[in-house]
Amino acid sequence: MEGTRDITIVGGGPTGLFAAFYAGMRGLSTRIVDSLPELGGQLMALYPEKYIYDVGGFPKILAKDLAQSLIEQALQFDPEVVLDREIGAITEQDGAFQLASGDEVFHSKSLLVAGGKGAFEPRRLECPGYDAFLGNGVEYAVRDPASFAGKRVVIVGGGDSALDWAVILKDHCERLIVTHRRDQFRAHEVTVQAAWAAHEAGQLEMAVFHEVRSIEGDGRVEQVTLFDNRTDEEITVEADAVLTFLGFKPDLGPMREWGLDLKGNRILVNQLMETNRPGIYGAGDIVQYEGKLDLIATGFSEAAIAVNNAVHYVDPDARVNPGHSTNLKIFGDG
Repeated sequence: MEGTRDITIVGGGPTGLFAAFYAGMRGLSTRIVDSLPELGGQLMALYPEKYIYDVGGFPKILAKDLAQSLIEQALQFDPEVVLDREIGAITEQDGAFQLASGDEVFHSKSLLVAGGKGAFEPRRLECPGYDAFLGNGVEYAVRDPASFAGKRVVIVGGGDSALDWAVILKDHCERLIVTHRRDQFRAHEVTVQAAWAAHEAGQLEMAVFHEVRSIEGDGRVEQVTLFDNRTDEEITVEADAVLTFLGFKPDLGPMREWGLDLKGNRILVNQLMETNRPGIYGAGDIVQYEGKLDLIATGFSEAAIAVNNAVHYVDPDARVNPGHSTNLKIFGDG
């Protein structure tokens, strides 16, 4: 059927992008579909300015720079890119999958699900004012640290994102308060120590055992009321922004209706990254198997395994093992 691709990759994050590159390298016609309006997944949507340290070949690299490199690598074989679209039902007809998206249907001989943890919904801060000011001073992600220059900011949370951003934003903000309901943090110890050192140096304020009672303002955030959860004593601080880093609730959404074997919010796969439906593969944080590690590095490996087995599924005469890339004619210098 016209428009049928050899493989459709659901997810435009790091695993999906590397899978698109690998599929192009293996000569498959490829389509990437993502529910976000831009490629890059959480690297671009949630923490573009944070450094990543555990990707091979990069002692450290900004998430947005890693995303841009992965996008460049993926697009060199001209995959079809469909953004801001969600796949609904998946049916099979005439040896191909029919992927419904609104009033449009995409056709594909194989499918790779690389949707991260599925749709990510930020956990809400349960207090008056959160919903009213969401997008108007209340945010759950930082796109550009410079946008907080000279501002008074309250960070809520005790995990890696909260303290990572506290350490970064302390050099931009006029005043920065980190509020957490306990005095123990879930972040890496090095970051916790850096945050406390910044507190001692007067670069930020660590308000432990404090929670947000309310957020107030006229159209935008203007002040935040905090309370000590041990004494119920309140303090009100002037603020221009409240950053809530409370984690995300994973949600598979329509994927639950795809007929795949699941374990919680994960898709079960075998060592070939095959799901229970022949021709549908999985890779990245969304899959589960014994020994699974949620790392970008392992996502790359899973993507390569999935794509190479999809190649053989699409063309049973094709080898699963592609050999070394340095010897492939597709690059023109092997």
